[in-house]
Amino acid sequence: MLMMRDWDTPLRKPWDLNQAQLMVSLQQTFPDRQKRDLRAKLAEQDASVAAIDLETLRLTVSAEVRKLCAELMRNADEIKLQDRQASLLKEALDAALAKYTAGKVSEADVLRAQMALTRLNERLIELEAEGDSARAQLNVLRGNSPDEAIEIAGSYSSPASLPAIEELERIAIEHRPELAGLRAQVAKSRDEGNLARLATKPDFTVGFGYMLMPAGSMARNAYMAELSMNLPQLNRERHDGEVKQADAATDVSQAELQARASTVFLEVRLAQIELLAAEKRVKLYRDTLLPQAEASFKASAAAYQNNRAEFASLIDAQNLLLEIQTVYYRASAATDEGAAQLERAIGAPIASTASNGTERKSR
Repeated sequence: MLMMRDWDTPLRKPWDLNQAQLMVSLQQTFPDRQKRDLRAKLAEQDASVAAIDLETLRLTVSAEVRKLCAELMRNADEIKLQDRQASLLKEALDAALAKYTAGKVSEADVLRAQMALTRLNERLIELEAEGDSARAQLNVLRGNSPDEAIEIAGSYSSPASLPAIEELERIAIEHRPELAGLRAQVAKSRDEGNLARLATKPDFTVGFGYMLMPAGSMARNAYMAELSMNLPQLNRERHDGEVKQADAATDVSQAELQARASTVFLEVRLAQIELLAAEKRVKLYRDTLLPQAEASFKASAAAYQNNRAEFASLIDAQNLLLEIQTVYYRASAATDEGAAQLERAIGAPIASTASNGTERKSR
């Protein structure tokens, strides 16, 4: 600490040093070396905790962005599906109108076709609104205007193979920033306890000074040197209380770490279950139900064209195909969302089976 003192300086002549009494001194306190090292370490830990908080936010935003991208891809696929089904239904409506004109079918068949087409158009409006909402959320996460145009292109992706749950938990322990932050907090609490124990060690202060006396003094120039130390032992009870407080904080941080680790393991397990279930649904719809529904619809369409089936059977077959295709797209999107959630749970990426990956671009 640098300090300067001034006495008896005339206000009308502040530059007249012959009448002034000036003193300049420099003091420096030298704490125990262990104290200095621990204080520096605590400062570094504070900086690392801030970096961990930033990494936590980054992982959360990344997972949300990936979920929204999967949702937009699913939305685009459903809109294309609705358009295809609407085109087929218009053809069926034209056929029903032709048969109704010829007196081969009743007016009810025409009304069924018109009602089914109306439902498709209503669902298309809902899908467009869902897509606009997802795009607005994605733009906000990207720091852009909510109404900015954005296009999602690519394919759904899922992990080639999932590690065992024990391996996933190990990865989470190593990479989850929340756990790293709590481990840093435990270490910080321990260091604070050690610093509190070192508080009973005295600190030494060294000082040097120079004094300029007024003219006519016996000694115009004077010098000063001092050495002082504090006496922390006189406040022993206070320091003991600080030590107990720091030890209690360490126990609390350790308990929070254990509780958070259990919560992370649960998140990992639930995300794994959701992803595996989504992959099974995709396989079920893709390999079994979807081919059967497509074959059934084609057979119903051919039978109706040849007057061997009722129009209601054609509508039922189309509705069934539409439902299975919609659920298939949702299951496909759920695999991408599940992978994103699992990566968020373990704090690290998982390899994807998609040969070309999933391309996401905006414009």
